[in-house]
Formats: sequence, structure tokens, C-alpha cells
Amino acid sequence: MGCSASLISVNIVQNIFKSTRDRNAVVVTSESLSLGWYNGNDKSMILANCLFRTGGCVMVLTNKPALKSRAMLELKQLVRTHHGSRDESYGCCIQKEDENGLAGFHLGKNLPKAATRAFADNLKQIAPKILPATELLRFAAALLFRKLSGGSAARPVINFKKGVEHFCLHTGGKAVIDGIAENLGLSEDDVEPARMTLHRFGNTSASSLWYVLAYMAAKGRLKKGDRVFMISFGAGFKCNSCLWKVLRDLDGRNNVWEDSIHTYPRTNLNNPFLEKYGWIHNEDSGQFHLPDDYEIPD
Repeated sequence: MGCSASLISVNIVQNIFKSTRDRNAVVVTSESLSLGWYNGNDKSMILANCLFRTGGCVMVLTNKPALKSRAMLELKQLVRTHHGSRDESYGCCIQKEDENGLAGFHLGKNLPKAATRAFADNLKQIAPKILPATELLRFAAALLFRKLSGGSAARPVINFKKGVEHFCLHTGGKAVIDGIAENLGLSEDDVEPARMTLHRFGNTSASSLWYVLAYMAAKGRLKKGDRVFMISFGAGFKCNSCLWKVLRDLDGRNNVWEDSIHTYPRTNLNNPFLEKYGWIHNEDSGQFHLPDDYEIPD
């Protein structure tokens, strides 16, 4: 399930609740680096060692009417998109062994293409479920006009802000956040929670969405009646999204951001390690070698 496991788990609980009443469910998501750590030299598999950080969260879900007054969010819609039947999508992010038999996660160069395709298909399904009819009609009219004009008109962009107040984005990396922002026409204020979470906690895989949501709560952004659009990506290749409705004002007290929220947002998000060691990218890799008498320790 990878980085999209949170929403898959929520969907499983959602389906269970359809057939049972007055139940509680606990969903635990985490990223444990030790299980997937790669000790080889394949660059496509070393990347995963640098990309992820350890983290986790726990969610309590319920369908008990008596607990509605204590609930924070209500799930309104959830859509899952899985392109596992396409070889390109399936193989762009997969655990395998290298030529020396060392296991690790391979991240292929075609991953952005697979993610874009899954993202587009997911939006096609969830947009009619969460956007008002007026916005859907406007978009349809713009598409028709572009077709009648022979494609000379600008490509229309659907405005998700007509049905959403907050965007909770997967912190897969700067490129992921930038790509979603560009495709959805989001402002820097919209993607601030994702950028700050990536800076503070890194990519914690399936649990990253809840770190982003916690940032919104700690900043006092989540008010009663607001709608939160969650988007996640994962191996498979998968894109999952859902819409939550905020049931009460959330102040974010005692959450994971409590000790550092006052220092965010930050204007300088430069990577200090890249500034210090980035020079190595400009060097000739052929000059780096181990002495002939060097022995790798056990």
C-alpha cells in the first residue's frame, strides 16, 4: 500500500461500518526505515534511504451517533485509483533485489508520469462528488468552447476551491507538492501546511497526511464547517483522495506541532545538507575509490 495506506485503511473501515453499527476502529499508520533500508549501490534504490523519515500516527474512527459531538472530522467522500494493471505504473515504485541480491525500493524515472496519470484519473472521479454544479457546468462549457475553437483556446482548469477550503497534500517531496499546486492552481498559502511538514518531519509515508492536518489545526485554520481535501500517492501506482468536513473548531493543542509551530511558517527552506555537501554533484565520480587494502567491516 505504501504512502497511500492511510486512505486505503480509512476506506476499509468505511466499508466495514456500512454493515455494522455502533463500532469503533483504530487505524495505525507508520514509516519504519529499518525494514526497507538498502545497503547496495543502485542509485534508483539508494534514493529511498534519503527520501523517507520515521514517523507514525493513530486515528480513531467511529460510526456511533452518540460520539458525534466529540468527533473532529466527518468523512464525506473517498475515491481510490489503482493503476497496477499497467506495467509502467506497477514497476516505477517497487521493492525488489538488485544484481547482488540486496533488497530495496526501486524508484524509476517514469514515476512522475505514472503519478500524473493516476492523479488525473482520480480527480475525474472525485470532482463531481465534491464540487458544486455551477463549477462543473462552467468547466464543461469551457471544454466545449475549446473544442469548438479547434484547441486554440487555453486549456480550462477546474477550480477545486469552489468546494474546498483546505488542501492536505502528501509530502512526497518538493516536486510532488509543486506539481499538485500547479495542476490545481493552488496558492502558496494553500500548500504551506505541506511544505512546512516536509521541512519539519520529512516524508513519513502513509502518516504524512496527518502531520499536514495537524499543522492546519495548530495554526487555527480548521473551523467548523470547513472542508478538507486530502490527496495521497503510493506504490502500485495509486492515487487516493477524500473529503473531510470539520465538525468543530480545532485548536491543535497537544498535537505533534506543539513544540515548534511558533517557528513556522519559514521563508528559508533550503536544505543545509545540500548546501554543505552539494559540491559532490559537480565532481568526477571516477576519482572516488576505496584503497586496495580497505576491508569492509562486518
